[in-house]
Amino acid sequence: MSAHSTAIGVSSKRGVWGGGNEPLKASYGKLMMWFFLLSDIFTFAAFLISYLAIRVSYPSYAGPAESFVGSNEYWPIPELVFEAVPFLHGVHAPLVFVGIMTFILIASSVTMVLAVEAGHRNDRGDVVKWMLWTLLGGITFLSCQAWEWSHFIHGTDAGSVLTYVNGLGQNVTETVFGANLMVNEYGPSAFAQLFFFITGFHGFHVTIGVFLLFLCFYQAAVGVYDKRGHYEMVEKIGLYWHFVDLVWVFVFTLFYLI
Repeated sequence: MSAHSTAIGVSSKRGVWGGGNEPLKASYGKLMMWFFLLSDIFTFAAFLISYLAIRVSYPSYAGPAESFVGSNEYWPIPELVFEAVPFLHGVHAPLVFVGIMTFILIASSVTMVLAVEAGHRNDRGDVVKWMLWTLLGGITFLSCQAWEWSHFIHGTDAGSVLTYVNGLGQNVTETVFGANLMVNEYGPSAFAQLFFFITGFHGFHVTIGVFLLFLCFYQAAVGVYDKRGHYEMVEKIGLYWHFVDLVWVFVFTLFYLI
């Protein structure tokens, strides 16, 4: 082998392994974000599969909806559990409030798309505008979720008479109001446990997303990305935010509709 061909071979190897390459034209930062999201997909999938496994282990309520009362013997009807709306005490609006929450989160995903598109045009004004709307959407969703948790914990005025095993291993029959990790007025203890764990874990991701959105909004507003010459950070945070929105669609479908 000639010295010339050897030099070409060494040069080609340096070109492949020497760094600076972008597989599928994705930068290092975006590639690492995809790796993180892939690992998170497995985590959420495990939680939701566990929820389905526990859900099918309980029978569904077979009686008329107007006669439904909470019981440890069957799984509650979601639209009769999540039927409250803020400032409308006593009004029964099945899944209306959680539907509004879902719409807000999906709408924030749309404004995130517009922010990313503006970043591709290096339009600082539009990036700031759409990032602000996305940030407000995230904060509104978290506020709605906080109210939903509060109402779920405090429960209804009537409560439900349940028999359950307390912390001392004794069978107790009493009127239960609201929910905690041990007992809840809506149904089996697993119902509240899964609600707190799955929606809480998702809410934790939304909280991180809101922090990242604010950071991105601030840096865009003060011109950090203009100095860099690109708005790639907006796109990376956009990937995370779309993931959070997509996960909520699955949580909403499995937990609230089935």
